[in-house]
Amino acid sequence: MRFWQFLRFTEPAQLPRLARIAEEAGFHGVMLADHIAFPEQVDSEYPYDPSGKPFWDPSVPWPDPWSSIAAMAAVTTRICFSTNVCVTPMRHPVELARTLATLSSLSGNRVALGSGAGWMREEFEIMGVDFKSRGQRYDEMIDLMRTLWRGEMADFQGEIFRMPRMQMSPTPAGKIPIYLAGGARPAMRRAARMGDGWIAGDFTMKTLPGMISTLSAMRTKAGRAGEPFRIITPTRAAAVDTYRRLEDMGVTDIINLPEMDEIGPAASESQKADYIKRFAETYLPHFDDEVATAH
Repeated sequence: MRFWQFLRFTEPAQLPRLARIAEEAGFHGVMLADHIAFPEQVDSEYPYDPSGKPFWDPSVPWPDPWSSIAAMAAVTTRICFSTNVCVTPMRHPVELARTLATLSSLSGNRVALGSGAGWMREEFEIMGVDFKSRGQRYDEMIDLMRTLWRGEMADFQGEIFRMPRMQMSPTPAGKIPIYLAGGARPAMRRAARMGDGWIAGDFTMKTLPGMISTLSAMRTKAGRAGEPFRIITPTRAAAVDTYRRLEDMGVTDIINLPEMDEIGPAASESQKADYIKRFAETYLPHFDDEVATAH
């Protein structure tokens, strides 16, 4: 079982030290969230709260994840980094591919793309990107980025993105994993067909086994049943037995989701550091860093 520490809502200047502390504490990785900006008026429904409204104030920090990862990678040697999640279809794939390839090269292959389709129509409009076509954009982007990461002359001809023969350098230091997020069936099908792992969407301990079973069937149908694959679940701090149950279900990675007062702006840097150390001391000694997966 691998454990990731989520550092959403954390002030940028604190991230390098907290990444070092997470590395020393034994975490596998650190994850950061991603939003460009929050309009004053948001009519889009937030899918992860019963109210349909975001639970945070727009003034909380949303630092750029990629420049933040570069700063954290510079002061660490082992710990990995990912997003949870990058709103991928809002970006241009060539630019995003270059950013990730550069980070992989700089960090010694310690970066992954945790990726989602996005829920906030207004944010896409700010970026001048069509919200309705994001699913098709998303599929093509994954294929196009992987084409560029091969480090050879290649073209790409999709319905939305067309790329003449070109080559990108630097190439990644190794394979950049893409973990696709979401509990809706289209998101799960995309993860089964194209992902190196799946970040679970809305789930409970009762619903998760069925979701994992469905995902496994989707991967079999896609001819990918034998390939390595991560099952990643964001969870609040729980009992060791709960993590054991998740592991038995086939979960390979836990994203520790702290409360706002534990990692958010209201907590001091020292309080955040103490929280990370305390969580690690409580849970990490009970689990190996890796577990085989048949999904």
